[in-house]
Amino acid sequence: GDIVLLAKPVTLTEGDRVTLTTDVPVATDGTSKPEKLLYAVSLPPVHGQIEYINYPGVPISSYSQLDVVAQKVSDVRNNSHGTGKESLR
Repeated sequence: GDIVLLAKPVTLTEGDRVTLTTDVPVATDGTSKPEKLLYAVSLPPVHGQIEYINYPGVPISSYSQLDVVAQKVSDVRNNSHGTGKESLR
């Protein structure tokens, strides 16, 4: 089925971290099996990275909906060269 991904902009400054929850991002593929959804980080944050909370400092390129539900993934800002809104893509 069609995949729908809604991502809210997240405003972070240097040193900030936000744990991804089912509010950001929200995805559905119409199969009623959200536990099988996988996210690919094709455009990482410009001034930070997506990482597993248990492995700080190690950027990841993919994670699952189950990781989001379990609040195991975070968006981290580690560079002072910019602030503002970025959305996950």
